[in-house]
Amino acid sequence: MKGTRSWKWAVLVLSVAALVAVGCAKKQTVKSEGAQGAPGAAAPGEAPVKEAPPPPVKVAPAPPAEAPGVAVTEEKPSQFDDVRFDFDKSEVKEDGRKTSQVVANYMKKNPKAKLLIEGHCDERGTAEYNMALGERRAAAVMSYLVSLGVSKGALSTVSFGKEKPLDPGHNEEAWAKNRRAHFVLK
Repeated sequence: MKGTRSWKWAVLVLSVAALVAVGCAKKQTVKSEGAQGAPGAAAPGEAPVKEAPPPPVKVAPAPPAEAPGVAVTEEKPSQFDDVRFDFDKSEVKEDGRKTSQVVANYMKKNPKAKLLIEGHCDERGTAEYNMALGERRAAAVMSYLVSLGVSKGALSTVSFGKEKPLDPGHNEEAWAKNRRAHFVLK
């Protein structure tokens, strides 16, 4: 009886040892022997499976830039100087009248020319207030040009308020640059 009992213990210990050995065996990673690292490579002896190429993706062409190297948000260059304004004012000052005289002379010599007058403001004030102020500035310059003999039909105005600052600074020097009427020939 004692021999049978020790035999059972021996079988039990060997079974537990076998289970532990199987459970703790090192996991092997499977590496492909086909093309180096190519997923889906055929095993030796198997015919390679050809994958259908992905359908071509149509890409919409980028919109054309207005001018090479010039961002869309940048101001269009002008052959005329800007008319500057004092803070919260829309009256055309003496230097603005001189600039407007140059513009008027050009417009009278080129009767087919069309001119857009853009009104701009500095960053102070609400967007709504600055849109209205920019419109008053553009309208003031337009009225002065008409008084100099420029056809009103050749002129148009737009206000950008504080949306297109010439100088992004936050000081009086930058604000003075941004309070302006800008001329764009069409």
